[in-house]
Amino acid sequence: MSLWKRYKPYILQVLLALAVGGLSALISGEMDEYTWLAKPPLSPPGWVFPVAWTVLYVLMGVAAGLVQTSGDKDSGGALLLYYVQLAVNFLWSPIFFGLGWIGFAAVWLALLTVAVYATKVRFGAVSPVAGWLLLPYFIWCIFALYLNLGFVILN
Repeated sequence: MSLWKRYKPYILQVLLALAVGGLSALISGEMDEYTWLAKPPLSPPGWVFPVAWTVLYVLMGVAAGLVQTSGDKDSGGALLLYYVQLAVNFLWSPIFFGLGWIGFAAVWLALLTVAVYATKVRFGAVSPVAGWLLLPYFIWCIFALYLNLGFVILN
């Protein structure tokens, strides 16, 4: 089997996840809102977010590649749930930064956190490694929800 054929699902899944994140950031416009909002304790500097999200999108893509290539009968359902949560993920930045709806963004982020947990569980049933690869994403969503709720309370 050629290297391309072997790694193609992983590469395409990683590129899809990165494209979703990049396009979301692009349509969100300037993220100046973060700089002028009163920040809750533990708020990282702005540069941390693109670095963290890049790592998370790569982990998500690898996890999706593992599920896609698993041959498990539930891989299709697990991937469908993954794509739904990816769509929910895509919309958070435009809601928070583009529209400035920080309260609604917190509700949306709570929905995303539940969707990520459900995806983590489904991925873990298909491929334990894939489930573990989504753990940092789930933890980051919890942290992001804390920050988002902090923005709501402080602003």
